[in-house]
Amino acid sequence: MAETTRAVLRLHTPDRPGLVADVSTLLFKLGANIIGADQHLDTDLNSFFQRIEFRFPASTEAEREAIRQKISDACEGWKLRASLRFPDLWRRQVAILCSKQPHCIMDLLARHRAGELTMDVPLVISNHATQGEEVTRRGYRFVHEPIVDGNKKDQEARVLGHLADAKVDLIILARYMQILSSDFVSAYPERIINIHHSFLPAFIGAEPYKQAHRRGVKIIGATSHYVTADLDQGPIIAQGVIRVSHRDSWEEMERKGRDIERNILAHAVRCHLEDRIITYGNKTVVFE
Repeated sequence: MAETTRAVLRLHTPDRPGLVADVSTLLFKLGANIIGADQHLDTDLNSFFQRIEFRFPASTEAEREAIRQKISDACEGWKLRASLRFPDLWRRQVAILCSKQPHCIMDLLARHRAGELTMDVPLVISNHATQGEEVTRRGYRFVHEPIVDGNKKDQEARVLGHLADAKVDLIILARYMQILSSDFVSAYPERIINIHHSFLPAFIGAEPYKQAHRRGVKIIGATSHYVTADLDQGPIIAQGVIRVSHRDSWEEMERKGRDIERNILAHAVRCHLEDRIITYGNKTVVFE
């Protein structure tokens, strides 16, 4: 049997008749075997989204590049926004940024070590040294970059230098309790995933569990989203909730919330790694 390559193609375009047939015919002519396909139509905007996973015969980089070019040319002619990736040949290089709290960073590292998250983690960066020993004990490189004398600009420059040296293409904020500058965010558009300890858009900013407790809410949640220059306003990837009652202190809400944060962040990261997300405007389509 000839060697095959697995590929994932994501498409976004204004809807029109015959679009699915055109894409399927193109892949058929290229010798591809479609092994999974999902699609969505936003009727309000007449926007069509599709994720196609397929295999095609290609044993060399030249053959894969030829396929990429043919698909790119066709999609450009059809005015489709398209993204093609070969997941088995390219593992994303991921940096995890954290502060003092351990639950999200340790959960991500445990899932990575267990093979649940297909990525490489060349470094973990923190503005505090608190998690350094635990991170390095698990075999990961830990970089402590504190904010010295309140000079956050210099600290961000140093962090960006580490990210560039490691050729990072995805950043995970695992309860990294710093607001990133617009310059930092613009260097990694749609490649910074945050977990916010609130069911956004409610209770943005600091201490959301205390805010929720003061309001007497009956559910609390967590939201994972792409980071933009607007605080906690980026496209939402995943959310989760749990019920609470008047008997719960804000500390108990926070304890319950930590479980949601871990799971929702890991889920959002997995969706990104598996090319299941398409962003448009300030929204996402997530093919789960």
